[in-house]
Amino acid sequence: MKGTYLGEFEEVVLLAVAIRSGDAYGATVVTEIEQQMNRSVNLGAVHSALNRLGEKGLVTSELGGMTAERGGRRKRLYSVTAAGRRALQEIRQVRNQMWESIPTTVWT
Repeated sequence: MKGTYLGEFEEVVLLAVAIRSGDAYGATVVTEIEQQMNRSVNLGAVHSALNRLGEKGLVTSELGGMTAERGGRRKRLYSVTAAGRRALQEIRQVRNQMWESIPTTVWT
């Protein structure tokens, strides 16, 4: 990930957007993180992370249709960009490489 640093929370939010492909908006991202990680998440923190990810070009957003359940308001739907997919792949590769570099004596 040359040039783009992602904090742990941004990485988790980006992963949740990827998982919820096509249905990723603030509340569903919160739900996904809480279910996957068994950890409580603040909606405001998720929105801040989504904004940062957008500024970094890792997600894009568009307004979805109006819904009665939201009083006619539209949802902002997020999707992972090509740069976001590359970032996730690089993060995964680096983490796997680091895990594989742990000497076996650490686990004995």
